[in-house]
Amino acid sequence: MTEPAGRRSAGLLLHRRAGDRLEVLLGHMGGPFFARRDAGAWTIPKGEYGPDETAWEAARREFEEELGLPPPDGEAVPLGEVRQAGGKTVTAWAVEADLDPATIAPGTFRMEWPPRSGRIQEFPELDRVAWFRLERAREVIVKAQAAFLDRLAEHSH
Repeated sequence: MTEPAGRRSAGLLLHRRAGDRLEVLLGHMGGPFFARRDAGAWTIPKGEYGPDETAWEAARREFEEELGLPPPDGEAVPLGEVRQAGGKTVTAWAVEADLDPATIAPGTFRMEWPPRSGRIQEFPELDRVAWFRLERAREVIVKAQAAFLDRLAEHSH
């Protein structure tokens, strides 16, 4: 699915220390297109916003909408922007916080499924979340978002 040019999205990349390793929290995209995929099917919790909202406000709102939990307080480190293959520009901030993936209550979206069936089904925006070491996160995250992992690693040294 290609994204129309000009679409903007913002999100928060949670990170924590596990011993001497850095871990990040990623969400697996819900819905039938990603059900059997691993590589490229994980993302930071994020979502679109329009001109009436700042990227920071959208990042915090989308965190709560996608995970069903309030966004964590704490220092937010700007990770800049990336442009995904479909044309969407994503802005992210890193926030150090711990979160139990079992506590999420994901938001949902509706779509026609199967295609052209006339049946509308509801799917979770993120069907699961998990903590990943940076090396493993790079293997599964949406390709363009790997830049956020690199920027976080640079900032954490």
